[in-house]
Amino acid sequence: MTTTVRACDLARIPLIDSRVHVSIVKSKPFLGQLSSAARGAGSASLATVLIAFTANLLVAVAKSVAAVVTGSASLLAEAAHSWADTGNEVFLLIALRRSRRPSDRTHPLGYGREAYVWSLLAALGLFVAGAAVSVTHGVQELVRPAPATDFVVGYVVLAVSFLLEGISLLRSLRQARPIAELMDRDLIGAVMATSDPTLRAVVAEDSAALIGLAIAAAGLGAHQLTGSSTPDAVGSILVGVLLAAVATVLVDRNREFLVGEEASPRVRAAAIRALLAEPDVARVTYLRLEFVGPRLVSVIGDVDLTGDDTESNLAVRLRALEAKIDASPAVAGTVLSLSAPDEPSLTE
Repeated sequence: MTTTVRACDLARIPLIDSRVHVSIVKSKPFLGQLSSAARGAGSASLATVLIAFTANLLVAVAKSVAAVVTGSASLLAEAAHSWADTGNEVFLLIALRRSRRPSDRTHPLGYGREAYVWSLLAALGLFVAGAAVSVTHGVQELVRPAPATDFVVGYVVLAVSFLLEGISLLRSLRQARPIAELMDRDLIGAVMATSDPTLRAVVAEDSAALIGLAIAAAGLGAHQLTGSSTPDAVGSILVGVLLAAVATVLVDRNREFLVGEEASPRVRAAAIRALLAEPDVARVTYLRLEFVGPRLVSVIGDVDLTGDDTESNLAVRLRALEAKIDASPAVAGTVLSLSAPDEPSLTE
């Protein structure tokens, strides 16, 4: 018999390890620990994006003023970077809102993948508005150098920006820490593996912002010490290259989820154990868990039900099992089919 399960939060499933006991029972939802983690994840992501938006907006305004006052190419590149990040947060807010729409007749698995579409657009915006502008201005500064002034203003703005960006990064890492613990991975690995594109985008952008600020400070300092704008221009180009690299990684990860990212082997094994723990399931011969949104998966599998029963009763039992699995907030939907007698069984 074949069973297909749609799961809203298999993204949370990758966080499950072999020590987590999962069962399909009425009192505990399918992949219970992931289901519990999924309930508050949406609001946590919204808070993370709002904090990042506020920080980036304040930093963008401060950097723009400092760039005009000092004439620094690196500061102008950083201003472009922060404005790009601010615009990106708007895309991420749209992603959060549209991906939470409930399923309907035309979209039975919901609209979770919209999160990857809008996050991909945000990454493209970072590439165009951030990287391209920074590199272009740096090259122009090399060709037509201009002196910088009021260096103290630049340093103060860079310091304040570092503080604000650091606060935003700490907030996003705080959200990522429980995910890393569930996945039994380091923070960077968990952020790259998570099915939540907004969390990944905020962590990547804030990390790039802190590195970019260090580059801008070095370029501005070298400009002041040498009297040459070349280090400042090089700093602007380096910031642009950094943003291009970050944007490329984010675009690629969103692309992978859009074309179909399968849950990790650990999550798949947990799901098989959960199915085999169900009294009506004798064996599982096929199972595919695919992310269809942040912390949301579609599960498709073939199962053999216990006992010999009539076709009509088998269908009723399958629908009942699907309903149990669908009750999990981590499951987008469930479809079960009967296994063929000669199909090999899965153990994990």
